[in-house]
Amino acid sequence: MNRKRILPVFLIFQIVLVKTLGRFPHFVENGYSKGLYPKIAWFSRKLLGSIPFSVGDIIYIVLIIGLLRWIWRNRKGFFRNWKTNGLTLLSWVSVFYFCFHLLWGMNYYRIPIAQKLALEKEYSGEDLAAFTEKMVAQTNALQLRLAGNDTLAVVVPYSEDELFNLARQGYDQLPSDLSDFHYENKSIKASLLRLPLSYMGFGGYLNPFTNEAQVNTLKPKFSTPLTVCHEMAHQTGIGSESECNFIGFIAASRNKDLYFQYSAYSFITRYCLHHLERMKKGEGKKYFDRLNKGVIKNFQEHEMFWKHYHTPIDSFFEFFYDNFLKANQQQDGIASYSKFVGLMIHYDRIAK
Repeated sequence: MNRKRILPVFLIFQIVLVKTLGRFPHFVENGYSKGLYPKIAWFSRKLLGSIPFSVGDIIYIVLIIGLLRWIWRNRKGFFRNWKTNGLTLLSWVSVFYFCFHLLWGMNYYRIPIAQKLALEKEYSGEDLAAFTEKMVAQTNALQLRLAGNDTLAVVVPYSEDELFNLARQGYDQLPSDLSDFHYENKSIKASLLRLPLSYMGFGGYLNPFTNEAQVNTLKPKFSTPLTVCHEMAHQTGIGSESECNFIGFIAASRNKDLYFQYSAYSFITRYCLHHLERMKKGEGKKYFDRLNKGVIKNFQEHEMFWKHYHTPIDSFFEFFYDNFLKANQQQDGIASYSKFVGLMIHYDRIAK
């Protein structure tokens, strides 16, 4: 076989293998997510966790520059030599596909948390209303304790490093039924690409190749603790976005630090209000009107930040990431982020 065709052919083999293994979640759970992956994650985070900057971001920058340089050097007759150039691109895709699934990506195919805990995801309007009322009350109470006045927005006084260090405390407090997701070897970084991430609409991401949790530190700081806990959940071997919101919320809400608790409860309250409004127009407003003015100011701060960076760029990446998630066991795409509300409603019942 022509050497240039080896990696593209290997890509086809990989896709078939990954999709086949994905049909056996118990095998993936025990062999990869609880077997090979923790060893890979331990090594990656031990090696890179103490480095103060994002190694993964630098790798991405170098690769992007290299790709643009290659395109520029081959711009003349690029499409005329489509076979050679196509095989080169497929070879790189093959390498990335292999590294992605070996180092982290197979976690998309593990047993869902809902199945492990026998939790339903569906809920009634009454269930959501009762849960929202509880979340609103908790959010208001935390805002008042932190701001000292119900009209003031909560301002987080910590530095980025202080937030990253505090986040571990919540994972130490996870309940026993979530012990699979204990956290070791901190590797949380302020992303060097925070401006592009803002325009792309991302609050953070996990670099699957270096296992670094990347945080967009440009966004409002009151929301950062939950984002950090969400990305840490990815590091524990969770692929599902809804499950990362679920674990991230529990970790942040159980943290002894009140700012982490406020970040968690204000986060889930926004989702609850959105879901109520989707169920019945005007339903969410009844609960929104019960929020302290200081909470509303934080919500407005959050909304204005993302509105400021909204361009066709984030619409494109939303479309791209939506389809990426759908191709990796998350049938609801980006909408899967909000599915954690159902998980929390039912988990809140059994946790009492």
